[in-house]
Amino acid sequence: MRDIAHARKLAAHHLAEPLPRRWNHVQGVGAWAEQVAAAIGDQEDVLATAGWLHDIGYAPDIADTGFHPLDGARFLRRAGIDERVVCLVAHHTCAQLEAEERGLGDVLAVEFPRERSEIADALLYCDMTTSPDGFPVAVPDRLTEIRSRYGPGAIVTRFINRAAPEILATARRTEERMAKSYALV
Repeated sequence: MRDIAHARKLAAHHLAEPLPRRWNHVQGVGAWAEQVAAAIGDQEDVLATAGWLHDIGYAPDIADTGFHPLDGARFLRRAGIDERVVCLVAHHTCAQLEAEERGLGDVLAVEFPRERSEIADALLYCDMTTSPDGFPVAVPDRLTEIRSRYGPGAIVTRFINRAAPEILATARRTEERMAKSYALV
C-alpha cells in the first residue's frame, strides 16, 4: 500500500496524542516529502508515504526494541504496508549505523534490505531538514539540535557523529537533484 492519506491517518492515530511533538515533526516531514517527491519525479508516492510513516516506531503502542526504525518497520510489515516503504522506514536516515551502536545491526540488515536510491536519499533529506517541531531547518542546525537534545554520551549522539558526513553528502545530492529538476521546468 502506497496511500498517502492512509499513511497520514495511521501516523496520526499512533503519534498525535501520545507524542505531540513527534507528531509535529512527522507532519513537517510528510508534507515536505510530498513536495520533494514531485521535484524528484516519484510517481508512485513512495517517498511521501515513507515520510508520513518514518517515525511511527516511536509510538508507545508500537515500540518494542526501543529502536524506532526497526520497531516501525516491523509494525508496518504486519499492517500490510508496501514492502518498499517498510524497508525505507527501517533504514531511514542512516539507521544501519545507529543499529550497530545498539547491537542490532545484523538484525536490521537481515530483516530489511537497504535501498540505495534517490528516494532513500530524499527521505533522509526530508527528515534532516525538518525540526522536531515540524519547521524547516538547515541540516547542520538539525545535527547540532540532535546532539544537544541527547547529550554527549548518548547512543544517538555517537550515531549522529558517525553519520554526519553521510547525512551532509546525501542532503547535498538531493538538493542538487531538486535544483536540476526545477531548472528543467
